[in-house]
Amino acid sequence: MAIIECREVCKNFGEKVALDHVSLQIPEGQIFGLLGPNGAGKTTLIRIINRITIPNGGEVLFQGRPITQRDVEKIGYMPEERGLYRKMKVGDQAMYLAQLKGMSAGDARAALKDWFIRFGIQSWWDKKVEELSKGMAQKLQFITTVVHRPSLMILDEPFSGFDPVNADVIRKEILRLKEEGATIILSTHNMESVEELCDNIALINKSRLVITGGVEDIRRKHGNNNVEVVYTDGDGRHTEVVQNTPGLLQSYLEKGLQINSYRELMPRMNDIFIKLVTEAK
Repeated sequence: MAIIECREVCKNFGEKVALDHVSLQIPEGQIFGLLGPNGAGKTTLIRIINRITIPNGGEVLFQGRPITQRDVEKIGYMPEERGLYRKMKVGDQAMYLAQLKGMSAGDARAALKDWFIRFGIQSWWDKKVEELSKGMAQKLQFITTVVHRPSLMILDEPFSGFDPVNADVIRKEILRLKEEGATIILSTHNMESVEELCDNIALINKSRLVITGGVEDIRRKHGNNNVEVVYTDGDGRHTEVVQNTPGLLQSYLEKGLQINSYRELMPRMNDIFIKLVTEAK
């Protein structure tokens, strides 16, 4: 079942077309990658889903019905432009944002304590936000986005500002949240993260939907049907990249060759992204 369905969504800002009849479905309980170059329309679509911006045409459905403000309360949204009150203490800020999402003070404090322990940041509680580095503030923003256990989380460039170690911590938390049943929309330029985390993706370019579907299906569709064969003969071990054809492995065996490994070669999402965006230009 789709937790979010966009039907022919359009948005104009004056004469500028931000979204041009975009239709897509975001399956429940999966990680969905929302991809596209800067200015493609991704952030506009995210804001429409959050009812921050109203579309000029089309509609957004939440679990099969037109999305309402009450539905938005079930969404955790971490925008790319981070929004924390710099003069507030970290603990006060986190408590305030958690209670804005409907948590009681007691539940918010207990849940935040668990998250602060999980991230090893218990000592931050009484610090001011302005004392935090960009990466530290990013951790706090992530916690305040997910602390109320929303059924849908929208993370816009969640790895921005993190060193590799802390980026890996966030990746693991995203996977854990998915395992617990959350649906996650991941807007990112990091194609490595897309391949590692996403089940499905949508690529938007110049306000239009270019492609959507399962990550592995898209990689296979854009492949060249090439395979890598590693084999051993009298001269030693060899590796060949060849076109996959019926009876390919049998032809190696008939030559008296020992096959060590065989794997399909599929293009990386980064290459597909560049190819599709360049073709559109």
